[in-house]
Amino acid sequence: MVIQRTEYLNKLIAFKDKQLIKIVTGVRRCGKSTLFEIYQEWLKAQGVEDAQIIAINFEDIDYEELTNYKKLYAYLKERLVKDKKTYIFLDEVHHIDDFPKVVDSLYIKKNVDIYITGSNAYMLSSEIATLISGRYVQIEMLPLSFKEYMEGTGDMNDRGIKYTEYLENSSFPYALELIGQPDEIRDYLEGIYNTIVVKDIVARKKITDTMMLRSVLRFVFDNIGNPLSSKKIADTMTSAGRKIDAKTVEKYLECLSESYIIYQAKRYNIKGKQYLKTLEKYYVVDIGLRYMLLGSRQADTGHILENIIYLELLRRGYDVYVGKVGDLEVDFVAQSSKGTIYYQVALTVRDEKTLDRELRPLMAIRDHYPKFILTLDEEPEIQYEGIRRINARDWLLGLTD
Repeated sequence: MVIQRTEYLNKLIAFKDKQLIKIVTGVRRCGKSTLFEIYQEWLKAQGVEDAQIIAINFEDIDYEELTNYKKLYAYLKERLVKDKKTYIFLDEVHHIDDFPKVVDSLYIKKNVDIYITGSNAYMLSSEIATLISGRYVQIEMLPLSFKEYMEGTGDMNDRGIKYTEYLENSSFPYALELIGQPDEIRDYLEGIYNTIVVKDIVARKKITDTMMLRSVLRFVFDNIGNPLSSKKIADTMTSAGRKIDAKTVEKYLECLSESYIIYQAKRYNIKGKQYLKTLEKYYVVDIGLRYMLLGSRQADTGHILENIIYLELLRRGYDVYVGKVGDLEVDFVAQSSKGTIYYQVALTVRDEKTLDRELRPLMAIRDHYPKFILTLDEEPEIQYEGIRRINARDWLLGLTD
């Protein structure tokens, strides 16, 4: 079953024929290539002819010769359709040295619409990408949302069971093909993990101490949702017998973030309306990867729910921060052009003390933006002085306003 990835598809459709290079980025195997296939079928349904679509995946050895940028440019130029729009799709384009030269040369031609993907942010932050600076729009892609996962199973019932499956089986699209095969899912996730670490990070950044890189990643995976700094990670690992300095930790965190395996949430002072530079939090791109690496005994279900909510807010187009209001903390400050929303996340707030603890930071905020507590409690929605407490799974499935 092909999951349509409607939100991402609609973004591509919205930018169709616009004078911008469309760059889809995201962790390996999150569905970028499939998205391109779905979009190409949509183009054909709109009357675009096969000859007007050129699609190359640079992980396919058939195109190995075209990793030379001059050969690639000649190949593409020869196939441009005269007096009609040509849609060019270059998948995993970071395999090509000097790829921006090709993309920029095509960009300035008439009747060319360019779409590219990449599995690391390095290709956009590197010096060579300055050639296309200001000429592209970036669409950041994540693995399946909980709603997409449920749709992919063909059954929108038993959301409690499906939520557990979603965590354990992984949100990577191909994992849906492996439901009921835990050993195969583990092998699949190990393959993704090793490819990201070895191929995307170690080889590209020429890191010699692979074991230390893996140790830092395990540490972050084990501490999702906890305030962290490079120094704190270095001190904790060094005291546990794995000597490492803060500068090296910082380098590794940057590499891991560039490969989209972890995401950093910075802190934001709500009253002072300023961004803070210390004690960020980190979240992992897929909980299944975390289970594969640490085992399910390291469940930490509260922080896992927090992780799922964080990723969903990113999917919905928000910039997401950890909020600080006085000495209190708000789990997420979600900002967009439409305004700000505040979220607290808790497994349950049935205990009065827990409820009070979650409400206190939200009540300390004096503006009138929406405020939510998301919980796995199954009770109907309740409001506390305008603060809405709703079921997190309902929210993930889009069943609440």
